[in-house]
Order: sequence, then C-alpha cells, then structure tokens
Amino acid sequence: MRRDWSETITVAADVALVGLFVTVASVPLVTLGAAVRTGSSAVGVIARGEKVSLPAMWRLFRASLVRGLLASLAASALVLLLVYNVGAVAGGRVPGGSPALAGTGVAVVVLLAIGMLTLVRLGRGTSPSSWREALRWAARTAWRQPGAAAAVAGVSAVAAALALFVPLTAPLLVGYALYAAHAVTTRLVKSPSPA
Repeated sequence: MRRDWSETITVAADVALVGLFVTVASVPLVTLGAAVRTGSSAVGVIARGEKVSLPAMWRLFRASLVRGLLASLAASALVLLLVYNVGAVAGGRVPGGSPALAGTGVAVVVLLAIGMLTLVRLGRGTSPSSWREALRWAARTAWRQPGAAAAVAGVSAVAAALALFVPLTAPLLVGYALYAAHAVTTRLVKSPSPA
C-alpha cells in the first residue's frame, strides 16, 4: 500500500509523539517497562494504519506497571553487567583482550535484537501478562532467523547512535526506533504471529 506525503507526515508526527510520551512516562524509571510496552503497542497500531485509542493505551500502561518494573530491573541488571564486563576487558583487568571484547560485542547485539523483538511482540498483543511469552518468542526468532534479528538490532543501533550524536533528538528517536523495529519485523520475520 502506497501512502501519499500527507499520510507519511502524519505517521512521522504520530511516531514522534509516541517517542515523546515514552520518554516523559519513563522519567520516574519505575514506569520504564510500562512506558516502552505502551509505546510499542501505539506504534503497532500506527503501523497498521489505525487510530491510537488513548483510553486503551492508558489501560495498557496501568496494567503493565508491575511486570514492566520487573522487566526493567532485569534489563538494567543485564546492561550494568555488560558495561562492567566491557570496562573490565577494555581496562585489562580480565584476560582475553580483543577476542573477549568482540564476544561481548556479539552478546550485546544479540541481546539488543532479542529486546527489540520482545517489544515488537508485546506491541502486537493486548495481554498485560505476556512478557515471558514475548521474550521466549523473541529468543526463538533470533535463533532461527539471525538475519532478521541482525536487521532489528541494526535499526535500533542506528537510532541509538543518532541519539548519541544529537541528544536533543533522543526522545523522538525512541518512537522511530520502535517503528523501525516493527517495520523490519513485519518484512523480515517469517510468521511473526501476534501475541
């Protein structure tokens, strides 16, 4: 389906607003998981060409608070562990040098792909209790379709790099990263059955 320029601008503006919402809703940190899941769901609705229902998104956000907090804590612990590992290897405190650093880099890419695929799967579902199922699906998808997983990680890494170089755009890029992950998953992942 081909969109005209006004539809493209509307979608771009809606996705940017989702990015702003996710950023603002994540400020307390305990709401990070719920905000990202709700943002992914909103982007999924936008990608299908439908209107986002604010009351439905609010219900999803509230229903996702507890499980989102647990997911945020687990993801934060994993990120801290990876950052510590990279620092230890790069600083020479751990043997292994370049091969260990390359292995850690591969692990980061795989985990980024799994994380973004999990968000895409959550964004396609409606059940607030499907975090574990979404993670399982994402891990299976990354294992069985490494090219698609690499593409999802790639678009996410590009958005992160842009946010790093132009920090003012970071809130907008959150929405665009979610949209890109949805688009790549739709195109490349075989049988991305909804949650």
